[in-house]
Amino acid sequence: MSTDIIEVNHLHKTYRDTRAVDDLSFRIEGPGCFAFLGPNGAGKTTTMKVLYGKARPDPRDETQLSVFGYDPRSSELNIKALAGVAPQDDNLDQELNVLQNLQIYSKFYGLAASKAAARIDYLLEFMELSERRTARVRELSGGMKRRLIIARALLGNPRLLILDEPTTGLDPQVRQLIWDKLRSLIKTGVTILLTTHYMEEAYQIADTIVIMDKGKKVLEGAPRRLLSDNIESYVLELNRPERKDELVAMLKPNGHPEIRVEDSGERVLYYAGNISHLEDLGSHLAPDEFLVRPSNLEDLFLRITGRRLNDAQ
Repeated sequence: MSTDIIEVNHLHKTYRDTRAVDDLSFRIEGPGCFAFLGPNGAGKTTTMKVLYGKARPDPRDETQLSVFGYDPRSSELNIKALAGVAPQDDNLDQELNVLQNLQIYSKFYGLAASKAAARIDYLLEFMELSERRTARVRELSGGMKRRLIIARALLGNPRLLILDEPTTGLDPQVRQLIWDKLRSLIKTGVTILLTTHYMEEAYQIADTIVIMDKGKKVLEGAPRRLLSDNIESYVLELNRPERKDELVAMLKPNGHPEIRVEDSGERVLYYAGNISHLEDLGSHLAPDEFLVRPSNLEDLFLRITGRRLNDAQ
């Protein structure tokens, strides 16, 4: 194995008859943010759990796992000493206050009382929770709880921060605050590994994205590179699907092979690399019937994973 921060080769994980992770390989070479995108049931959370030793991979000879040079199958405690984990679920002690939740966890990291107190003060300030230090967890908003969970994961001053859907269900202000905090951690040399359903979150803070579907890696790369290599640059959203046939009829005689059409039922999307093709199409519509915009990561995600829901959604 190499000295990369994380290296995974041929990871498989099966739960009874469900193949949660299917021959997944990836590597993280240095500090930055690495994000997993995928629908529910794609294998994102399972992969994270394998990396910090909470889940055991299928026993296969070709499987190789390394986190800071340690194999999570045999060196779980070594990895935990270098990593902080913020799980998707709220597992804070509801009867204790903010300060007490952090104090208890500081003992798990073996921090002396004076060092723990200084670290906790810093993290409460960092996550903008200082004024809520004596509030019981059950009195906190959802955004405050998420920030407390992240603060708890940072108690041991980790080199690797693992975040499972860190901003799900949070309002835009709290989400932007957490993004800013994650960016500042990356600048200090922390590696962040996260799963998210928010395309904008991955686009804004991730250096590398892996899109997963049905346990497999479908695409991997830098966000902007993924867009430029895998989807047209612009899209026209038709808000009146009853006019779809009319526009399709216009496309045929004009010969627009550059335009690709996706029909989701309630909306029809026309993709093209040249915005002028879509502007020509829009000239036959009223202004409130369409929108022309740059394509984004969500467009790519839906093209790769499909628009139909799976059994886990």
